[in-house]
Amino acid sequence: MTDLSNDAGLWATRALGASAGAAVSLVYLLPKSRREAASRFFTGLSCGLIFGGPTGIWIAERLDLVDRLSVSEVMLSGSAASSLCAWWGLGIVARIAGRYGARNR
Repeated sequence: MTDLSNDAGLWATRALGASAGAAVSLVYLLPKSRREAASRFFTGLSCGLIFGGPTGIWIAERLDLVDRLSVSEVMLSGSAASSLCAWWGLGIVARIAGRYGARNR
């Protein structure tokens, strides 16, 4: 389970998980503009690709599923979770900045 090499299949799984996390986030918190949608999507995709492995391992260990999940499942869930969290975080920060930034002008 700890063999998270640079295999092309794992990179594809990371990209799929990161894209899925960003797509699911679109349903829950709709962007106000195309620019916001693009920036949040690419941020989620980047975070899913970068932090997918460590997040997947952390989730699997916390839920005591390390011996029950394959490497691809760990990578897919970790990438989706990282992407989802980054998407939500950026969306919330953008909305707060927009709300309070407009008041000070």
